[in-house]
Amino acid sequence: MVNANPVMVEVWRGDLVESIHRGAAAAVDADGCVVAAWGDIDRTVYARSAIKPLQALPLIESGAAERFGLGDEEIALACASHNSEPRHVDKVAHWLARIGLGVQDLECGAHLPSSDEATAALLRSGSAATAIHNNCSGKHTGFLSTTLHLGEPTRGYSLAHHPVQQRLRRVLEDMSGAVLIDAPGGVDGCGIPVVGLSLRATALAMARLASPAGLAPARAAAAKRVVRAMATVPFMVAGSGRFCTELMQRTGTAAVIKVGAEGVFTAALPGKGLGVALKIDDGARRAAEVAIGALLGQLGVLDDAARAGLAAYLSPCVRNRLGAVVGRLSAAPGWLNY
Repeated sequence: MVNANPVMVEVWRGDLVESIHRGAAAAVDADGCVVAAWGDIDRTVYARSAIKPLQALPLIESGAAERFGLGDEEIALACASHNSEPRHVDKVAHWLARIGLGVQDLECGAHLPSSDEATAALLRSGSAATAIHNNCSGKHTGFLSTTLHLGEPTRGYSLAHHPVQQRLRRVLEDMSGAVLIDAPGGVDGCGIPVVGLSLRATALAMARLASPAGLAPARAAAAKRVVRAMATVPFMVAGSGRFCTELMQRTGTAAVIKVGAEGVFTAALPGKGLGVALKIDDGARRAAEVAIGALLGQLGVLDDAARAGLAAYLSPCVRNRLGAVVGRLSAAPGWLNY
C-alpha cells in the first residue's frame, strides 16, 4: 500500500538524508471548511495531550474556576504537559490545598520530572517523585476541582463511566462535530480515557476554541479564557527549554499550541480563526516540532524574529558523541504545497 502522507521532515547526516518522517495535518476554520490539508486528514488518531485545552473547558464553564478563585496560572496548568519545575509543582500543591484535597487524591500516577534539572534536584534532595510531578497533574487537579464544585465523587474521576469523563466526551463531540459512540478508545498515560478523532475533527475543535463566536455563551467565554491563559503564562503549559512555551512567548494570542505524545500537535490561531492538528506517522516528537513550526510559518503566524528565536526547534542540529554538529533536521522541500 502506498503511503498517502507526505514526507514532512528530513534528517540529514552530512550530505545524505539518513531518515524521513511522514505525517498529515489539517488547518480548518470554525465552520468546518478545510483551508489546507496535507496527507490523510480523515485517519483516526489519538490526539493525546494535544487536546488538553479542550479538556479544560468544563473547569471554567461549570463555575469551578470562579468558585475556587483560579487565575491564569491554574488554567494554563489545566492545559499543561509541564516539566515539574518548582513553579509548576508548587502551584499544583497550592491549588490542591485550596480545594481541600492532596496529592493522594490525584489518579495520574507518579513519574520523575520531564526536566533534567528538576529531576536532578529531586534526586539530590532524597525525595521521591509523587503524582504532583506527573506532567498531567494540573489537568487532573482541574478535574478534581470540577467534580467538587458539581458535588460528584472525587474517587474514580479518571474512569470512563465517571461524570467528569462523560462530560469531556460530550465536549469533544460538541467542539469537533464528531459522533463518538463507536469511536475507538483506549487509556492514556495518565490513566484517563482517550478517544479516536480524525485530524479534520480535531482541527475543527481547535478552530472553535480559536474562534468561539458560534458557541454557547458559557462555552465561548471558557474558550477565550483558555486561550488567554495559555498565551499569558506559557511557562505553565510546558516550561524551560520547551517548544510550546518558547513559541507562545513569541506569538502571544496569535497562536496557542499544545503537544501530545506520539508526534501530535494542535494549535488554535485566533487571529486567523483557524485550528490546526498534525500527526507524525512514526510518533517522533523531534519531527513533530519541525513540522508544526514549518506549517505555522506557512500560515503566516511566525515572523522572521520568531523564526530566528525558534531556530533550535525548527531546524535542530544532529550531534555526535563528541558534541560536534554532524547533521540537521529540516522541513522536507515541497510538502507544504502537497
